Amino acid sequence: MDMAAWAYLDEDGRLVLPPGIHEQLGLKPGTQVRLVCEINRAYLRRPVTQLAKVYVEVTNQCNLACRTCLRNTWEEAPGHMSEATFASIVEGLRGCSPRPLVFFGGLGEPLAHRGIVDMVSQVKALGCRVELITNATLLTERVARGLITAGLDMLWVSLDGARPESYADVRLGAALPDVLANVARFRAARRASHTPTPQIGIAFVAMKRNIADLPDLLNLAGHLGATRLLVTNVLPYTPEMNDEVLYSSALNNIAYLPSPWVPHIELPKLDLDPVTRGPLYQVLRQMWNVSLAGNNLGAANDYCPFVEAGAMAIGWDGNASPCLPLLHTHTSYLNRRPRHSRRYVIGNVVEQGLNQVWADADHLAFRQRVQAFDFAPCTFCGGCELSEANETDCFGTVFPACGGCLWAQGVIRCP
Repeated sequence: MDMAAWAYLDEDGRLVLPPGIHEQLGLKPGTQVRLVCEINRAYLRRPVTQLAKVYVEVTNQCNLACRTCLRNTWEEAPGHMSEATFASIVEGLRGCSPRPLVFFGGLGEPLAHRGIVDMVSQVKALGCRVELITNATLLTERVARGLITAGLDMLWVSLDGARPESYADVRLGAALPDVLANVARFRAARRASHTPTPQIGIAFVAMKRNIADLPDLLNLAGHLGATRLLVTNVLPYTPEMNDEVLYSSALNNIAYLPSPWVPHIELPKLDLDPVTRGPLYQVLRQMWNVSLAGNNLGAANDYCPFVEAGAMAIGWDGNASPCLPLLHTHTSYLNRRPRHSRRYVIGNVVEQGLNQVWADADHLAFRQRVQAFDFAPCTFCGGCELSEANETDCFGTVFPACGGCLWAQGVIRCP
């Protein structure tokens, strides 16, 4: 939760932060914090020592075969998380203070695991905030009431279309009317309140084939009682999906690349209407870096959303990775060239324990390297053979090299 508070300088010139900030960011004596200074402001980035979010992939299986899914091209063995593996996670969470957010999701459908309601209940009992993402096809009345009773804080629903035809074109094997009925029933089952819980969020994967649905999706989200709508780009896993991307020029568009060597335009808040639409479109296509209402459009560059969130991802087998993209070996396409990403396992929570895996020296060093983002700019350049894998780059980076990661450039996003 965002919060505003006062800090002050003591007699020795040290900046003293209020206790609430200490707890929120996991600050302890001796903790190093990255300080970012700009012309008129400075801000602290979350220390890489705090575990604040745990992605739990309870299964890598799914009942659908969506066009956008990595599972269509991989050769991994299917599996469900065992009770013993989940017990290890719970035990590790019990040793965390403050408790991290637990997010049930990954490359499988969480509701396909028959123990998911009990898992949510166990984690919530520890005092964690709990979120879950689903395609909602398995969100029966029994499961819905179970999740609500278990204390789920937020249900994310994947909707890649606002019309039955466009939805079915992406979500192969599912029907939009059935999904909407399931979500509507879930909404109605919540306890009446001005701020009912679980909250409902919508996740939308934008492509050329469905981007026209986005305005209608906003209306649909309102009817479903959604309080958040997250839009991400598609990450192509096949040559054919390259034709669906909406960011072909965005990766090297100066509008999104702040630099002391390019001109910079600062725009105020403006009405978004037919009068401003044309001029604003032209401005964004010029070779100028753009700020809107004081916020630079390139703020997301070289910024890992997983490291900055203090996150770690745990697969169904207990193997842990620093982020969701490194949880599975896969091939995607960057600038229409195949890029092989090898999984990076930092440990196993059953064998070593969750907190030991998080505190591992190599894992800590990796998070520090990612926060500094000392990698070759593969997403901007993408011109040499080294960009076709995450093994190394032209800076001589040791595995894994994150310069080609689209999550770190604000192109791909996860809840």
